[in-house]
Amino acid sequence: MSFRTILVAGASRGIGLAVAEHLMNQCDRLLAVSRTVAPAGEWVEADLSDLAGIETVVNAIGDDALDALLYMGGTWETHAFTPQYRFEACSDEDIVRVIAVNLVAPIRLVKALLPALRLSDNPKIIFMGALSGRDNFPGREVANSASKFGPRGVVHSLREELRSQQIGVTVINPGNVGTPEVLADLAAANLMGGEAIPLNDLLSIIDCVLSLSRATCIKEIDLPAMLGEGA
Repeated sequence: MSFRTILVAGASRGIGLAVAEHLMNQCDRLLAVSRTVAPAGEWVEADLSDLAGIETVVNAIGDDALDALLYMGGTWETHAFTPQYRFEACSDEDIVRVIAVNLVAPIRLVKALLPALRLSDNPKIIFMGALSGRDNFPGREVANSASKFGPRGVVHSLREELRSQQIGVTVINPGNVGTPEVLADLAAANLMGGEAIPLNDLLSIIDCVLSLSRATCIKEIDLPAMLGEGA
């Protein structure tokens, strides 16, 4: 695959960094958006939870056609996915921050970047969701679960809104993904959810979505680990 411009939001660590590193040699220009330094690609320093950060990204793209927008950013409440989590102990700041980063920011970003996406020959939008956003998932993290349910609705609605323009929109819902951070937490028993899926498997799914023609739209992909919990 060969692309002109790709944007990866949340590219400083975890899944976002892995995706940026994976796609960097497949495009002419990779914009790595994050609040802290992104090691791969062209770093765009921006906090996407506020409108000023969205505007920074728009200005960074300029007149370029945007072939792919991948929103890989995400956050969760203090002590989420550990035995120490308690909903009543969550601060209001925690709740607002999780919803702002995981749900409001990607909606705003897509809206702002639609003009650039329309310039592409085969534009794609990919959101990183989570199994915790699936029906009946036994998760206790209230704000995170709500914020991960949200992108599923966004994708279904955007598919109808953008289908005449043939802009593909997909949400991927993985369980634990084997990034270095997640593997370390699992090894130290600091993270619940059981086994992790290999990072390369997730990257292969992203490659598949990006390679599809404009005639096809995959709305949702669920990726539980074979030996994971709660799928």
